[in-house]
Amino acid sequence: MAYDDLQDFLAALEARGELRRIKAEVDPELEITEIADRVMRAGGPALLFERVRGSRWPLVINAMGSEARMALAFGAESLDAKAAEIEGHIAWLWKQLRGFSLLSAVPEALPRLPAALSLLPKRVARPICREVIAEDEGFDSLPVLRCWPGDGGRFLTLPVVCTRDPDTGAQNMGMYRMQVYDDRTAGMHWHLHKDGAHFFQKYRERGEMMPVAVALGSDPAVTYASTAPLPEGLWEAAFAGFLRGKPARVAKATLSDIEVPADAEFVLEGRVDPAESRLEGPFGDHTGYYSLPDQYPVFHLERITRRKSPVYPATIVGRPPKEDCWMAKATERLFLPLLKQLCPEIADLRMPIEGVFHNCVVVSIRKRYPGQARKVMNFLWGMGQMMYAKLIVVVDAEVDLRDLSEVAWRAFNNVDARRDLVVSDGPLDALDHSSPLPRYGARLGVDATRKGPDEGHLRGWPEALAMDGRIVELVSRRWAEYGL
Repeated sequence: MAYDDLQDFLAALEARGELRRIKAEVDPELEITEIADRVMRAGGPALLFERVRGSRWPLVINAMGSEARMALAFGAESLDAKAAEIEGHIAWLWKQLRGFSLLSAVPEALPRLPAALSLLPKRVARPICREVIAEDEGFDSLPVLRCWPGDGGRFLTLPVVCTRDPDTGAQNMGMYRMQVYDDRTAGMHWHLHKDGAHFFQKYRERGEMMPVAVALGSDPAVTYASTAPLPEGLWEAAFAGFLRGKPARVAKATLSDIEVPADAEFVLEGRVDPAESRLEGPFGDHTGYYSLPDQYPVFHLERITRRKSPVYPATIVGRPPKEDCWMAKATERLFLPLLKQLCPEIADLRMPIEGVFHNCVVVSIRKRYPGQARKVMNFLWGMGQMMYAKLIVVVDAEVDLRDLSEVAWRAFNNVDARRDLVVSDGPLDALDHSSPLPRYGARLGVDATRKGPDEGHLRGWPEALAMDGRIVELVSRRWAEYGL
């Protein structure tokens, strides 16, 4: 199913017992973070704070804070079920590219027509995000969080930042935190590698003001899509429609040609001056450390449009697990089918939460030739945001990647340091505090697959211990007799 908006999704969560209402008054200064952190670590529900000190608007957090809720956001039974659906579409497309046949393509395409049409966003003339045009309201009207004691200030933590390429007109939705400086200005923390920053560079070269619209609260598929590692030029609204099985609804902003989610709870419209920057941060980040303060562009708020009775969306980040870990889990599962088509030897891929998304990638492969693990490492480092992966561990296909203990056992036993470790210099996440230079440093690849003479291992490779299957079945059948 596709949700009408964020509040429709929250109603679905509440009906399933996945949302808890908090009626006690709470402070957005640190208190909400401490509450949410405890709930997230316990795998608890979404929280709707009905009374937030200093604002008349309720605040929701942890709405996507479990694998089940992420799947529900896409109308799926599970993330793997959604991934299987995506894999089916990709496999069909690959089949057509390899050998198109009109006789088979047309009847096979008809059941896929709704999925194709869902890629086309629907323009809405009178969206709910414009029920109220609040010229006199600014950041101070919102229940903006200060999450951690060392934070440089209050931050918008779940904004969908909508921008437009001045050359091509291409639209983009990205999620970049925003530090509130005062009622009308905020830092715009877009990293050098992001599309928003790319568009910003174009405006700076032109010497023009950059229009920006920030959507707060929308259909969860739209919010998730703004975080997804899509190829450059692919609009997140189209991807969100594909995920929800129904076109995403968009509307033109009131002060620019930028298109925003029509169902947003709030839309903050304004501009960024390419000639202006300001110190932003520190910020308690998803690495579990404070990201360092640095100079970033400044967003000037000119107008807020909103629903009549909006809900303010927020999240917190920090040492895992947090809500964003489940958004990353969705990325892991939903993009795996594409990776497997582009690199067919990949059997499975996991990004452990301890690796804070992309810092650690574990991949299993069906190995056929020497050096294949290195080939897969380099493939992954060349795939979009996977370039940030500080550690890639490659194991054989029979290894269950869900069992990190088994992965570690294989790696600790199978690796010869001189032969199997690969150091690759390349781009790193701007939040990586360990690299000597900002945004650039060394990544490590670990080839933990079995080796043979063709890779210089001249001794025999031992078999892993495993019990005879007949004995396993016998003991299972007689287990109750043992009295254990």
